[in-house]
Amino acid sequence: MIENIRLSFQGIWSHKLRSVLTMLGIIIGIASIISIVSTIKGTNEQIKQNLIGSGNNVVKIQLYRQDADYVYEVNYEGIPEGIPQISDDLYQEVLELPNVENAAVYNRRQSYDASFYYGNTELSGAEVYGIDNSYFTTCGYRVKRGRTFMPKDFRDFRAVAVIDDNTAKLLFQGEEAVGKTIEYSSIALVIVGVVEENRKFEPVINSIEDYFTYAQSSSGGKIFLPNSIWPTLFSYDEPQEMSVQASSTEAMSTVGKDAADLLNSYNTNKEIHYRGEDTLQKAKELQDLSNATNQQLIWIASISLLVGGIGVMNIMLVSVTERTREIGLKKAIGAKKSRILWQFLTEAAVLTSLGGILGVGAGFGLSMLISSLTQAPVSISVPFIFLAVLFSMAIGILFGLLPSVKAANLNPIDALRHE
Repeated sequence: MIENIRLSFQGIWSHKLRSVLTMLGIIIGIASIISIVSTIKGTNEQIKQNLIGSGNNVVKIQLYRQDADYVYEVNYEGIPEGIPQISDDLYQEVLELPNVENAAVYNRRQSYDASFYYGNTELSGAEVYGIDNSYFTTCGYRVKRGRTFMPKDFRDFRAVAVIDDNTAKLLFQGEEAVGKTIEYSSIALVIVGVVEENRKFEPVINSIEDYFTYAQSSSGGKIFLPNSIWPTLFSYDEPQEMSVQASSTEAMSTVGKDAADLLNSYNTNKEIHYRGEDTLQKAKELQDLSNATNQQLIWIASISLLVGGIGVMNIMLVSVTERTREIGLKKAIGAKKSRILWQFLTEAAVLTSLGGILGVGAGFGLSMLISSLTQAPVSISVPFIFLAVLFSMAIGILFGLLPSVKAANLNPIDALRHE
């Protein structure tokens, strides 16, 4: 085998230009497929990252009326009939579900239904949350200034609030927020802390479609209140929702479904139900849409591999013709058919393997070029690189089989007479 490989490199080096031209189809095909696959993989990772965000594996269990988000900001009749209050016992049941790391119960409103003021400055577009003591830990927030809520804040119904950094900038415009007082419906709330996400994340927006797909977070910031004072501010008890932290990204879909099913088992309302926000499923749907388009490009690029394979077969047939006397001489001194067969198969495999290796390098360069020109993310798959080289070798063996068989079956006497 080593001798066959040495002879193969010797033959390729003896006909450098012919060998390069023969490999060209393989190089173009492998480069095209690698660049397309890298772009697909990079795009899919970007889709997943855009939807999952900072990666704290939190699934929101929210209320829906049929398939639409249940808007209870304008509901002044309290909790809809049949919707369960999330009691301590029910909360513990959620925590005991498989792959659940933590959970938090909260109420929420948009500030268009809850106007907050600092002096004459009105905050609009913010999300308002009435949270329990585990919310910040579950959802991945850390204290930037001040503090979060203490057990005494809940127990004593203190009128305190925690805001995120965006809200601090909008309301206080560079002033220190901690210790300041904001108002809602003549109720004064003291800011005790400013928080931010542990891993700040902004989705990559490359088009208007990306904006409407990913830019779903409120631009007006967030205000957090102890859930104990929520009825004081908004007059009515309101249905609660949950954020559940899964043990891994892959477990998010299962955890969301299990938690929603558990809450719905206590729900007797036929119109309104709990549902987990399945970001992985949403990402998969977008990835499938992207893949469906790009698979066609892969098939088109594969045509060049077929053309390259035919080129290998053609050049090997020429090589057999050129070396007919050499083959006849080898057979005359006792070389077996299998020796001749493997010599030519090895030469074809080495030729296409070299084309595959050069194609991998060209594909890597092409991927980087596409990324720099179009800003499209790319992700090089190392296993696919090895697969591409092995595939190019397989093409050499497949298309080199016919010439190799022809060489092995030559009659030594006729071969020696060949001019």
